[in-house]
Amino acid sequence: MEIPEEVLAHIFSYLSVKERESASAVCQKWSQAMRHPCVWRYTEVRCENGEQEDSALQRFSSLIPLVRHLQITVNPLSDPANRRAALSILHLATSGPLRSLTLTCSKDVPLFYSESLFVTEYFTRTPRKLNAFRSFASVELFHFSVPEDTVVAVWNLITFKEQGGTFGDSCPDRNVTVYFRSGAPPVINPLHTRFPRDTVVPDSSAVILTWTLPNRTTGVFNVTSPLPGDWFLAAHLPKDQGKISVKGLYEECQYLFQPQLIVQRLIGISVLYPGYFIDQMIPAHNRSVLYKVFIPSYVSRVKVQLSQCRTQQRDHPDRGQGPPGDSRGQGGPGDSKGDTCPVLLKVRPKAPPTHNSSALDCREWLPCELDTPLPVWEQWYYILVERYLSNQDVYFRIGVHITDCSKPGSSTGSVSGSSSSLNLPQSFGSALGFSLSEALPSASAGLSSLTILAQNSSGSDPAGPRLSPQESITYLAPPLDPHRCWPIRPTLRNELDTFSVHFYIFFGPNISVPPDRAAVFAINLMPVLDSGGVLSTELKLNLSSVKGENVTVFGCLNHGFPLSLGDNSTIRCESDSVSGFLLSVNSSSNITKLRIPYPQTGTWYLSLRSLCATGHGFEPCLNVTAEVYLRSYLTPCINDCGTYGQCKLLRTNNFLYAACECKAGWDGWGCSDPSQAYSYSFQLLSTLLLCLSNLMFLPAVVIAVRSLYLLEASVYTFTMFFSTFYHACDQPGIVVFCIMEYDVLQFCDFLGSLMSVWVTVIAMARLKSIIKQVLYLLGAMSLSMALQLDRHGLWNLLGPSLFALGIMAVAWTVRTVRRRRCYPPTWKRWAFFLLPGTMIAVSAVSLYAFVETEDNYFYIHSIWHMLIAGSVGFLLPPRAKPHANVTPLKRRRGCGYQLCVNEHEEMGLVDPVPAIVTINSISINSIS
Repeated sequence: MEIPEEVLAHIFSYLSVKERESASAVCQKWSQAMRHPCVWRYTEVRCENGEQEDSALQRFSSLIPLVRHLQITVNPLSDPANRRAALSILHLATSGPLRSLTLTCSKDVPLFYSESLFVTEYFTRTPRKLNAFRSFASVELFHFSVPEDTVVAVWNLITFKEQGGTFGDSCPDRNVTVYFRSGAPPVINPLHTRFPRDTVVPDSSAVILTWTLPNRTTGVFNVTSPLPGDWFLAAHLPKDQGKISVKGLYEECQYLFQPQLIVQRLIGISVLYPGYFIDQMIPAHNRSVLYKVFIPSYVSRVKVQLSQCRTQQRDHPDRGQGPPGDSRGQGGPGDSKGDTCPVLLKVRPKAPPTHNSSALDCREWLPCELDTPLPVWEQWYYILVERYLSNQDVYFRIGVHITDCSKPGSSTGSVSGSSSSLNLPQSFGSALGFSLSEALPSASAGLSSLTILAQNSSGSDPAGPRLSPQESITYLAPPLDPHRCWPIRPTLRNELDTFSVHFYIFFGPNISVPPDRAAVFAINLMPVLDSGGVLSTELKLNLSSVKGENVTVFGCLNHGFPLSLGDNSTIRCESDSVSGFLLSVNSSSNITKLRIPYPQTGTWYLSLRSLCATGHGFEPCLNVTAEVYLRSYLTPCINDCGTYGQCKLLRTNNFLYAACECKAGWDGWGCSDPSQAYSYSFQLLSTLLLCLSNLMFLPAVVIAVRSLYLLEASVYTFTMFFSTFYHACDQPGIVVFCIMEYDVLQFCDFLGSLMSVWVTVIAMARLKSIIKQVLYLLGAMSLSMALQLDRHGLWNLLGPSLFALGIMAVAWTVRTVRRRRCYPPTWKRWAFFLLPGTMIAVSAVSLYAFVETEDNYFYIHSIWHMLIAGSVGFLLPPRAKPHANVTPLKRRRGCGYQLCVNEHEEMGLVDPVPAIVTINSISINSIS
């Protein structure tokens, strides 16, 4: 048995380039199959271990016109031949008709992390079926957790087709869109609809996957130094026509999506303590060194200081035995100590720095101090010291200074043992808050422990210089900046239901905003539990409190850190590390609202500041204390999805979130976009058309009553009644009328429709009355059970119809054999009733199964009602008439009642002979 060339080509497409070269040398047939376009449509070339030979490259160059999607994987840190081979392949690829080109470095980590200890972790999720996008309720949401100290996160996005349990090679290619967001689910708008007023849209990233193989495609999304914590992926297919398909009618194409996450994180990053200097060295063979420092709450400023920097040539190993930071040492010919330091200093919160992080070139600044005002609280800050390319070891002293606002009058330089105060209204600190100056050892007791830290840090050279405890650490005592230390008032959390939380303010909700400082409030959102709803904030200005002054109260809502407005005219609620949202109320517009769908969890801070408008902008008000009404709460959906939407609570694994499902043509995140909405007249017309089309059952009821099919007429009446009121209750708009629960109406409508088909076909079989009644009862019970199991299955419609048609066919066949002529006997019955009724029923089923969509539902389904009711009137058989030549048989007299009476009478006789005669006479009379 010979394998077809197409099958061989499909098998060869899974081989590497080197394996394809070996397979093509087996025989002529394999060599011919190797040139099939299917083999080279998607090609991956790996240049990692020098295994790519010249012969494979030459063969690859001859087949480059067949390649459409090329992926080159190269390890630039190993053999230089790998880089040359990759450049050669890249040069050949640019001359061919490529559709996509992917370059991947197998060494994903940056060069400056090359000597650190890494841990690779792998996470995967179960494949799920993707749906066409109609609203966020149709999106598949995936939840991942990225660990701390991660330097590279790679999402492998796998999509494949299935049809009938096998690979869906014949399924059409439909692009898959995947959205990424850190901290909360992505807020997406692929249909470009309008959001409700006062609603902000958080940013997210998106990737579109195209198909590279007939039944499978793979995409990659790389994030360097990702933020730790929750990450969410949302995937969907493009919007389709919304075809309403009958379940089980044909094998549906399914598009399954499975994301996988691979992370590489650093182990043993050196930790810096605020208030201390530590001596470090970057050897010539390293590019940089990474540190981190924890920033607690109530810190207003972080300053990274780098001092006493010098370099040393690597060709002088005997040099540098003295302390690197010892200014008293003269050094040797290989030492260099100048006014600048050849390093680049970078700082970033939450994750290691990237190319766009806050940076300072220490060659241009002396001293080298990178100041970060308004840092993010309760997070790690990562500090990267990157050396410029040179063959020199770089020695430096690094320290971190923070301005602590938890206790006024103190800083990181203080070693006093005073405790923090409770975070009550108009107070500083927190109940469990502490200053890092308290957590650290004293200057005299902690030198030895930090000396060990300095000697064992990753940036120090084991063979390099060592410092004594007194020389290696310096204690910092920075001044306090009181202008950024505002009191923070807490809020009381009151949980009412899922995603229904109210945040109450102590001594609120009316708040006084003083003219000389900001009023700051903290709103705490619980992890995972609160990120699936909508955070709303309302402000209302009390006009009587401003005394006619032109006062404007600005509010800044920020995540992670309170950012208040200054005294100048610049109105901004964001900084380099903190983004925020602005609210404002004044005399002309005294009410404002801000809504954030899917907010990030953690602590949100609302800072209120009153400023007076002048000709040059805004400036602090004098002797005017504005009063505002503040309301903050969490809801599942925006405005409960309005009149034309339904708020649905959804779940993906252990994560809950809410989304709106719009109807009547309304779109948008809160079902507030009326651009495609149905008008009231259109809603009324569609409702009347779907309801009144059921009146076509009236002729069928009249025909059934005239033909004495009373049981069939009652079924048609039941169907007409419940179908009318089911569609009156099933409308998407506001023209809705429900006489009972929706589920009951739907069940009765489906049962009546199937029973109408069942009793009509059974009536056409012309069975005996007792048999027909038994079949009616069995059909009602069987259909009720089937509809309770699955109301949308194909066999719920075809099963009873085919079974009834089988009974009818058997009955007609028996009559045809007995009478020796076709049944029904008259051609008029076939031409004017059976054939038109069958054609009408087939047309109705075809419209229902193949034409009906969500857009044309109201008139296609109305036509279905009229055609089905009309077919019943044609197919219902006429009333059976008695034959004129057949006379009724006379009833034979029995000896039942009369005999029993006579026997009772004779039982009282004593003479047996007359009794026997009497009985015999009665028997003879009865026989005669």
